[in-house]
Amino acid sequence: MTDIGVEPYREITFDADGDADPAQRAALTGVGATDLVMFAHGWNNTPSDARSLFRGFFAAFPALLASAPGVRLGYSGVIWPSIRFTDETIPDFPHTAVAAVGPGLDGATVDALKGVFPGQGPAVDRIAALLSQQPDSEGAFSEFGQLTRQLVTASGGGAGTVGDLTVEDAPNASPTLLTNDTLGLCRQFTAALGDLGMAAQPGPPGPAFSIGGSLKHLWRGAKEVLRQITYYEMKRRAGKVGQLGLGPLIGQLAVAQPHLRIHLVGHSQGARLVAFALKGLPGATHTVKSVTLLEGAFSHYAFAERLPDGLTGAGALSDTQQRVDGPVVSCYSRFDTALGVFYPLASALSGDDASELPGLERRWWAIGHDGIQAVTPCTTLTLDEALRDGVPDSGCVSVDASSVVKAGGPPAGAHSDICHEQLARVVLAAGRIGRV
Repeated sequence: MTDIGVEPYREITFDADGDADPAQRAALTGVGATDLVMFAHGWNNTPSDARSLFRGFFAAFPALLASAPGVRLGYSGVIWPSIRFTDETIPDFPHTAVAAVGPGLDGATVDALKGVFPGQGPAVDRIAALLSQQPDSEGAFSEFGQLTRQLVTASGGGAGTVGDLTVEDAPNASPTLLTNDTLGLCRQFTAALGDLGMAAQPGPPGPAFSIGGSLKHLWRGAKEVLRQITYYEMKRRAGKVGQLGLGPLIGQLAVAQPHLRIHLVGHSQGARLVAFALKGLPGATHTVKSVTLLEGAFSHYAFAERLPDGLTGAGALSDTQQRVDGPVVSCYSRFDTALGVFYPLASALSGDDASELPGLERRWWAIGHDGIQAVTPCTTLTLDEALRDGVPDSGCVSVDASSVVKAGGPPAGAHSDICHEQLARVVLAAGRIGRV
């Protein structure tokens, strides 16, 4: 049995289609707890990385509940096939190998890409070669664009993927990220890196980062294009696993253990996974007592009854908070540059089913950047307020966690800085677990 440092712990592993491991499903049914916290990871490359995150996040819970009579808390790690580029550091995880910052891919990331996109080994190898060699030619960027887009189309993604918004009369066009001129996209992402002070950072020796009339410096942006195209595929997968896998599984748990109180927690795209699980809940299921979204990598309008500014449409999760017998809490941080800089750019370029809508760039912001938007009522709290006074017993709640979620370098910033006792206390408060 996997040792996470807390007991009872049960793991549940889903494949890309949302099918769960049968043996793990049976073990979860017999967890023997009053409350079960189910935590879905985000961009973790391997089950080992995911378990390290679970271990770090769950560590604070036993002490917090030491004086809570009648509470037997169970823990579950939700593992799904995702990817994390190794140059995205995870604070407080010293075991994690960190690749040198630069446009190239290290071996671990290459292997991870091949695992996520089976059958695309030659394309991944050529992409890695281009990023390493950085040819100074428009043709090389064109080839890079064709290869990266091949990854998504070969996996079944593309224009037909489900977004976070449901927009009436929106054009059914292919996402810009998959159709626009690759060199132009690389320029946009290189400029975004420049805003973070990364474009001029030292890289491998040689003239690769000279600016002038050369195109070589744009390979930094090319790596971000690859990162965001894989993000686009993982976003689609997270929603699918949540709706077709985790949601129905919770329904089965409710039948087997009708008194088990379930609390869903998700980080990054794992937050999208647990949120979309609400769409997949069988109608008679009322055992989900709270949802806590940590730096959620999906639209802040996902729960909206109506999109703002008089636009016709709604969030893809509109009214799903009603499926929770408790609150839906979004913890967000202004120090999360993955969501504050790259997410809105990638979302605008991927269309999210709303590429032609007018409005400010705010429409592309993530729920982990400024919380839940366009939902009434929605309570907004500072982290201190949430810990001092608790959170509402139902409805949507946004908690500014910038006071603790603040560590991490570019490009992701504080996106993975979530292993804090204060955030564990938010989960307990949201679930009314021991009233901590």
